[in-house]
Amino acid sequence: MVSVTSSEASRSRSKKVCVIGAGPSGLVSARELRKEGHKVVVMEQNDDVGGQWLYQPNVEEEDPLGSVPTNGALKVHSSIYSSLRLTSPREIMGYSDFPFLAKKGRDMRRFPGHKELWLYLKDFSEAFGVREMIRFNVRVEFVGEEEKNEDVRKRWIVRSREKLSGKVMEEIFDAVVVATGHYSHPRLPSIKGMDSWKRKQVHSHVYRVPDPFRHEVVVVVGSSMSGQDISIELLEVAKEVHLSAKSLDISSGLSKVISKYPNLHLHPQIECLKDDGRVIFADGSWVVADTILYCTGYSYKFPFLESKGRVEVDDDRVGPLFEHTFPPSLSPSLSFVGIPRKLIGFPFFEAQAKWIAQVLSGKLSLPSSNQMLQSVAEFYRSRDLAGVPKHNTHDIADFTYCDKYADYVGFPHLEEWRKLLCLSALENSQENLETYRDSWDDQELLQEAMQSSHFTNFNY
Repeated sequence: MVSVTSSEASRSRSKKVCVIGAGPSGLVSARELRKEGHKVVVMEQNDDVGGQWLYQPNVEEEDPLGSVPTNGALKVHSSIYSSLRLTSPREIMGYSDFPFLAKKGRDMRRFPGHKELWLYLKDFSEAFGVREMIRFNVRVEFVGEEEKNEDVRKRWIVRSREKLSGKVMEEIFDAVVVATGHYSHPRLPSIKGMDSWKRKQVHSHVYRVPDPFRHEVVVVVGSSMSGQDISIELLEVAKEVHLSAKSLDISSGLSKVISKYPNLHLHPQIECLKDDGRVIFADGSWVVADTILYCTGYSYKFPFLESKGRVEVDDDRVGPLFEHTFPPSLSPSLSFVGIPRKLIGFPFFEAQAKWIAQVLSGKLSLPSSNQMLQSVAEFYRSRDLAGVPKHNTHDIADFTYCDKYADYVGFPHLEEWRKLLCLSALENSQENLETYRDSWDDQELLQEAMQSSHFTNFNY
């Protein structure tokens, strides 16, 4: 019998892993993978960390509706606009062991601007030495299984291109973690007359500042948080803003804003667009508009991934994915971090990263492929029965699910104060849309949070 030394055993458990993307989910994935002994290479198409939170002010090269060229690559990754502030208080947003603290000389507001979150991610990557694992200005163009692999283990070919030199590299990895985010590829509605409407049509992906809309009549499609925020910002410069919503059953916060501003009008969905510039709404009312601004969300796209049909995006359902993370027939060597929406993101991504890292090292194991497929089928059935549209498959909005997920890897459940602060901010935004970021009444909860170990055990 051949004995195996502990160093050999740990080497065999150590995998060479490619993480695609250096945003919030990619950074924490890199940290957790390395902590578990894996050799990690992060490929990031931009020149710094942050992903979505790396603000890109210049959008001139991007198609106004975010249409993708034949190579499937957008020119601009970030969809963040200049004035954007967080919709959640900073206390709930940090990773489990790295609180998002207010720092002197920076934006110390509870709901800071986007730059502050980007600086937090930079601090995180420097504090944990993540930066040294990242190759910047490198775009991944192809990820596919290695064909002639006699070994039982799946391995992956990753082809990448250096954006500056154009140099192409092809490498083999034991595993690939896709952490490319989900706020880059515009999702557009299908509206009669949209293709022939001659005036300006823009997706919020390329919205940065209100000035280009000065003196215009603007129709904003979509009443999500960004649709509401952008509409309010446009009121400063536009002649009129017409907000088209799926439902006219709106929050009292939005209702107050509409009552306050005579040049903000609420409409139902758009019926059709006419060549003379008219935008006709479902109730028969109409307006002649200069611009239509679509705040209609984003789609999941993985143009680099060749999975031979084993992972597909069908109306924004990425699947099949066991617990939004592992494709049953390609796991654990292919995984996804950061697919779920409508949850407290950073701690969830951290739990995903820990699970992937420990499954790859053999510390944890997954159910069989068939069991995982069965679990996915049951999940889809439950979503269908609940009347959830397919494109909302990955919208979680459920703390219980986050806690259940954490149990896979022994990750702590979300603290009660974190859940309550999240709900309190949500309720405040529903009531006081214009002021909730600067005026709140959750002082006691905030005090409880600041006295918790999340903050007291941490030293910068």
